[in-house]
Amino acid sequence: MNRRKKGNQILKARAKKASAKLASGKKPKYVSKAEREKLAMEKEQVECEVMVQIKPVE
Repeated sequence: MNRRKKGNQILKARAKKASAKLASGKKPKYVSKAEREKLAMEKEQVECEVMVQIKPVE
């Protein structure tokens, strides 16, 4: 591989990495499996509490 080609290859790689770094803001933040499960459990509890409060007492 000649010098000019190698230099161009390095510059293209740097530009690609810089571009990828700027574009990463579009992805949502990663949430672990345990965290998703925890959030789901909290949501279920809130829904159950709301159902109990709404249910008319006779």
